[in-house]
Amino acid sequence: MRWENLDGDGPAALFGSDVVTRRFDTPEFAGVTFHEVRARSLVNRVPGASRMPFDWTVNPYRGCTHACVYCFARRTHSYLDLGTGADFDSQIVVKTNAPALLRRELGSRNWRGEHIAMGTNVDCYQRAEGRYRLMPGILTALRDYANPFSLLTKGTLILRDLDLLRSAAAVCDVGVSVSVGFTDEELWRTVEPGTPAPQRRLEVVRALSGQGIPCGVLMAPVLPFLSDSPAQLRATVRAVAEAGATSVTPLTLHLRPGAREWFTAWLAAHHPPLVRRYEELYDSGAYAPTWYQRRITRQVHELAAEYGMGPAAPGAHRFPPEDAGEQRPAAGPEATQLTLL
Repeated sequence: MRWENLDGDGPAALFGSDVVTRRFDTPEFAGVTFHEVRARSLVNRVPGASRMPFDWTVNPYRGCTHACVYCFARRTHSYLDLGTGADFDSQIVVKTNAPALLRRELGSRNWRGEHIAMGTNVDCYQRAEGRYRLMPGILTALRDYANPFSLLTKGTLILRDLDLLRSAAAVCDVGVSVSVGFTDEELWRTVEPGTPAPQRRLEVVRALSGQGIPCGVLMAPVLPFLSDSPAQLRATVRAVAEAGATSVTPLTLHLRPGAREWFTAWLAAHHPPLVRRYEELYDSGAYAPTWYQRRITRQVHELAAEYGMGPAAPGAHRFPPEDAGEQRPAAGPEATQLTLL
């Protein structure tokens, strides 16, 4: 990582110059480099132009070993002069002071106790969390200040913190969603290689629901021509319903710069006949055409109703930001999160 070549408005403005780089000689972290930093701000404001149903986020990590080839957050790594492809999957920034910093910011007289969304940039329950254990301190701070929050994850490690989630839910509004875009295991192995299998994620939904913590599923992303057939949509919605999810909400793949190039390279390697079809479908920008999005949404909602579920209530799901990236923070909770536009 070229920290020494980035100063002024670069990483030093985000984290300072005290960076410790580590590699761990364990199979689960083979080829992964961790950059331990002390963040200067943790509570980040979502840009006003964002369509997201929340205004504030917390992201204890940058980069993600889930290695989802479509991940919209890949572009955020370019700000650190790192690549948006393999570097995003293997060069992980860890904000080691996140719990203490969050507690300080929640205790600021300027903080008004607004909802905080987590898992909106990269997954806070990716494999690194098993070693660094930042989330227990973060959840404890949110609970102690009775600050409402939501979590979105693909990680099964969230079950480690079940007791904290329950105690937090007793004093404030807590929302939990698990991301399961499809149940096709062959597709999962290539497109989401670092994540737990879809069925394991559905077991998380079942476990949380069984402990009195309502859990919805964000069916994201629905991949055109790969996971969007009527039979595939039905299989996924049926599995979500059987897991006890309170709702299922579809989100069609969107391809921002950084993610678009990496996903297209994956597509060319694994499904070359689809490259041209994707170019045509996404020829107007990052999003699939409105007609396609509406078709998927209608099909999923009809299936959800058939299986006794519905879409999420307004604000219940905390979607991955479509245009919110990592921040260039100022001091304290007034930090502003950068747009990816």
